[in-house]
Amino acid sequence: MMIIKSPGGSIFPYYYKGGEIHCLKYGSFHANSESLFSLMKAEETFILGQPRRLAIWVDFYETELTREVMLEFAGNLARLQSHIRKLAIVGGYGSIYRLRRYLRKQAPQFTIPIQYYGDPEDAKTWLVMG
Repeated sequence: MMIIKSPGGSIFPYYYKGGEIHCLKYGSFHANSESLFSLMKAEETFILGQPRRLAIWVDFYETELTREVMLEFAGNLARLQSHIRKLAIVGGYGSIYRLRRYLRKQAPQFTIPIQYYGDPEDAKTWLVMG
């Protein structure tokens, strides 16, 4: 398989501990939600173009998870659900806790396994297990 870069600059596919994951770099946008939404749309198109379901790691470190951002992310996940095998979300404890509560309330239709982590290595390890 040829290695390419996704719209966010991640190597695709990214191999980790014998498994394959796709990294969504949604971190370091701070309060710049318009640029984040642009990247989300580009990554969505990229993922929908893949012929298989992916294990996905989302980095939200240093991005403000406002209600608007969480709403957009929930929509993004809903549209991608059929292409996601497992999802790990990484970020600061407070924001990740808020996002977890928000997604549980707003998106009970998600059937994909989702885990939340403060440590990227733990997230990636979970994605490649089983």
